Amino acid sequence: MKKRTLLRLVLLACILMPATLMAKETRKMSDMKITCNSFAHNTEIPERYTCDGKDISPPLLIEEVPAGAKSLALIMDDPDAPAGTWVHWVLWNIPAQTREIKESSLPAGAVQGLNSWKRNSYGGPCPPSGTHRYFFKLYALDTILNLAPASTKAVLEHAMHGHIIAQGELMGIYRRK
Repeated sequence: MKKRTLLRLVLLACILMPATLMAKETRKMSDMKITCNSFAHNTEIPERYTCDGKDISPPLLIEEVPAGAKSLALIMDDPDAPAGTWVHWVLWNIPAQTREIKESSLPAGAVQGLNSWKRNSYGGPCPPSGTHRYFFKLYALDTILNLAPASTKAVLEHAMHGHIIAQGELMGIYRRK
């Protein structure tokens, strides 16, 4: 019986080994860095970038974009909104060589989609109550997207599926005074 058990274990190992080896060969998605000189990750977004201030987009710095990237996409949203995730900014076809998105501006060639206000623009934090989290999610894509400016976050996410080669995230918080 011991030989039979050993034989079964060897056979099982031979069957499972290729799957284990293949799992180790799967490509790990690389990480990019997205930062802002005006606030650090998990700290308060300055009023200037909210509905209580100038309601302009903050300056964003981008690092470690992978060599294979053809474009970048950015989604800013608030998962703490009472009616579900509120989308503040949808942006794609940012040139892959972009290392900075200046305050209140767009990189040449970038396309803005519809936010939850049904506007093709940035809409700053404006929580109805309490402190909310705002995620700036940056994606490096292996393609340039052919989407209409009327596209929403959901349309962008669907179009990005299978094309994301790296991503980064910056989160800021805001509470109205």
